[in-house]
Amino acid sequence: MFLVLQKSVFRVRSLLGRPVPHFKLYPPLLDGKSGLEIGGPSSLFSDGGLLPIYQRLGSLDNCDFSDSTVWAEHGRDFSYAPGKLPGRAYFCDGSALTPIADASYDFVLSCHNLEHFANPMKALIEWKRVLKPGGAVLVVLPYYRTTFDHRRTPTAVAHMIADYENNTGEDDLTHLPEILEKHDLARDPGAGSIENFRRRSQDNFNQRCLHHHVFDAKNSRALIQAAGFESLAADLAPGFHICQLARKPQPAVH
Repeated sequence: MFLVLQKSVFRVRSLLGRPVPHFKLYPPLLDGKSGLEIGGPSSLFSDGGLLPIYQRLGSLDNCDFSDSTVWAEHGRDFSYAPGKLPGRAYFCDGSALTPIADASYDFVLSCHNLEHFANPMKALIEWKRVLKPGGAVLVVLPYYRTTFDHRRTPTAVAHMIADYENNTGEDDLTHLPEILEKHDLARDPGAGSIENFRRRSQDNFNQRCLHHHVFDAKNSRALIQAAGFESLAADLAPGFHICQLARKPQPAVH
């Protein structure tokens, strides 16, 4: 297995505008190829971002749970970068990509949205389904210690596997009491007052703002591997980004 990790603890280093340390691994998996982004578009993937990949892509479609979300308004075309032809926009849950056939894409992108899934293992397995053999998945997650989740504890991978086995739905609010108790509103000014945050959180099925699960370098990699991906690289980028690159295994040759 081709695995690149920064020892057992991820080092935060100043990038001074440069991409993440293992960015050299990305081009062979992305250049000129066709992909799907869950959520987005993301400034991290634009020129000048930590992962400036948009201009390298051949084409990019998009999936979001609604055409109108807290983060973006979408039309039927997905515009993601200047000079690139828009891709197609799908409106469905990212863990149920029913309009998309098996093995449709060379890569899947996800930037700061897997934490919003009540059932992240289900989402990852669905993303693997729409990938071609050998296709890549790039998942960017928030590093809990540097976000409003810093009072919480990283979610056990066994818990997220149990969510998958129990077919937990996106209407699940299991973690809401913990979130309301430990969410650091001082680090989340957009959430408003505690009462506004409570109301929004209780309507999460329509808002999708909750961080159901909490991630660090260890459990994010373990979850991706548990979903059947081969881990290729991982970086903790300055600020609050865990960048995980993995790929769908090729079929065994007999």
